Amino acid sequence: MGAFPGREAGIELATIYEISKILSSSLDLNKTAREVLGVLSSHLKMQRGMVSLVQPSGELHVVEATGMSAEAASRGKFRKGEGITGKILQTGMPIVVPDVAKEPLFLNRTGSRSMGEGRVVAFIGVPIKIGRQTVGVLSVDREVDGKPASFEHDVRFLSMVANLIGQTTRLHEHVAAEREELMQRQHRLQKELQGKYSLDNVIGRSKRMQEVFAEVHQAAPGKSTVLLRGESGTGKEVIARSIHYLSQRKDAPFIKVNCAALSETLLESELFGHEKGSFTGATQERKGRFEMAHGGTLFLDELGEISQAFQTKLLRVLQEREFERVGGNKSIKVDVRLIAATNRNLEEDVAKKIFRADLYYRINVVSIFLPPLRERREDIPLLVEYFLDKFNKENERKLAISPEAMEILLKCNWPGNVRELENCVERTATMTRTNVIHDVDLPCQQNKCFSQVLQHYGQVQQAIPIIQNDMIAHSLEAAGGGEASAADAHGEPGNMSERERLVWALEQCGWVQAKAARLLNLTPRQIGYALQKYNIEVKRL
Repeated sequence: MGAFPGREAGIELATIYEISKILSSSLDLNKTAREVLGVLSSHLKMQRGMVSLVQPSGELHVVEATGMSAEAASRGKFRKGEGITGKILQTGMPIVVPDVAKEPLFLNRTGSRSMGEGRVVAFIGVPIKIGRQTVGVLSVDREVDGKPASFEHDVRFLSMVANLIGQTTRLHEHVAAEREELMQRQHRLQKELQGKYSLDNVIGRSKRMQEVFAEVHQAAPGKSTVLLRGESGTGKEVIARSIHYLSQRKDAPFIKVNCAALSETLLESELFGHEKGSFTGATQERKGRFEMAHGGTLFLDELGEISQAFQTKLLRVLQEREFERVGGNKSIKVDVRLIAATNRNLEEDVAKKIFRADLYYRINVVSIFLPPLRERREDIPLLVEYFLDKFNKENERKLAISPEAMEILLKCNWPGNVRELENCVERTATMTRTNVIHDVDLPCQQNKCFSQVLQHYGQVQQAIPIIQNDMIAHSLEAAGGGEASAADAHGEPGNMSERERLVWALEQCGWVQAKAARLLNLTPRQIGYALQKYNIEVKRL
């Protein structure tokens, strides 16, 4: 190539402009290097271009190449000072080899060049620098037509391209370093956050429980009503107490009321109090729980169980923060923070009109969902150790648990959640005679697990009506179709329906159900089910 006059100068400027656009279009260094080599090959007729970069090991590796196979490029690895490419890395200076076939230092490590006679291939390599540090090499091959050639302008042009690649490499390294720093910071913050939130008497290192702890710490300082939701036994009362003691009301009373344990009348008196003589037995004035919780927190457990009539009364108190005692007409204002808890699906109850929608919106200000134990199994070993340590202190024992027993506890479904796990540990520890709880000591391994019994009992209760109906149908059919059935013996026609057979048997026995049952080989209870099934009215004779 000549200097920069005329057409060639325009091509070089256009090439530099296109290369600068490529390098600024993406942070994918391999992609941009590949596209730059493609532009050099197509615009300036340069063959077998390579971009080599220093790796963390200190070696110089070809990262992108044109005019050679991927396998050949993978062989392009050089140590500092090794071959022509290694010397460029070592000295930081450009090197031109007019004829690679005559240069003993040229290694041709990639094996992509043909050294056959009649072809003169020149190698031009320039350093890729970041500041004064050489971080790579840009090299190209050019075929020489035999005439004396000057490579001065080639070196100058490639140096400009290498300078652009160096700037892109520096930007890429900065971005990679910042990304790594952000990832390390995020990982460090996550580790700091893990275990940062904790609550007294609440055990949980799982992600789900850490989220609950964070929500509790966030919600506790405010005055908003909190609704705790979750299955029975997940620890809603403990969380409610934690919210209270983390709030500014911690020195004021924490009052708890179990709404499911009281009738509507008793619940009204319990919450609002009563005046003397308001009902039989009201011998003196009594403050309700709302008054007792003044300045503090009132925890309404099992709120979803209250009647619709009482829901209306409670709604007014929550809206106005005032009420009248039972039998009184004086309004009493209170400053109470409400925490409610339920294991019911309130949205479903609202849809069925079991629970008032306006009360739902009033209490559902800050909702915290407590996960069941089966969704945070990583907390089970911590809970088991806690309950076992508590048992040992209370009973002056030194029980431990074997890995096999712990594995079984980890696999249990725990429908009763933490409460069931505590009972299981206490029951097993009480009945264990040695100082180690083994897998065979667990109730579930002895067919004594209460959860399994309850689950099995529920399934049996659901199956009983189906079985009984099948038995009735089968017995009625047998009563009419057997070769020696009791009905045939009494002259029952053989083509009767089940309902007709039942009526026939009752008529034969004077509508005495016990006798009809014996006639059809059924129990009196099965006769009763059959009468209901076929809507038969029993005649009174």
